[in-house]
Amino acid sequence: MIKPDAVKAGHIGAILNQITENGFRIKAMKLTQLTLADAKKFYEIHQERPFYGELTEFMSSGPIVAAILEKDNAVEDFRKLIGSTNPAEAEEGTIRKKFATSVGENAVHGSDSDENAKIEADFHFAGREVFG
Repeated sequence: MIKPDAVKAGHIGAILNQITENGFRIKAMKLTQLTLADAKKFYEIHQERPFYGELTEFMSSGPIVAAILEKDNAVEDFRKLIGSTNPAEAEEGTIRKKFATSVGENAVHGSDSDENAKIEADFHFAGREVFG
């Protein structure tokens, strides 16, 4: 997902360009906005964490771009491409180093496993919305 901070800042095109230049194919994509209930469901794995309320409020604060990306070794390669959650610690050239402003407003979300990628894809997209 491209998060509300990056959407609001006008970085959708630049982020998508960096993603595709790194060999990812877009199988599904849409501009949408999560309700607070949607955000709570999506991030329920973090519900016991102290940042859960702030995270879900932020993620429902404006539009996001949800996408399904495909590439060999996609999860690991995408996590490298987006960089550290803390943009101050992210490697030069990563999406978060370029576009994130803080740990909380860190521009993008990437799945942490193939299993979670499937769950998250199913959360955002119906089968008829996924191509190739």
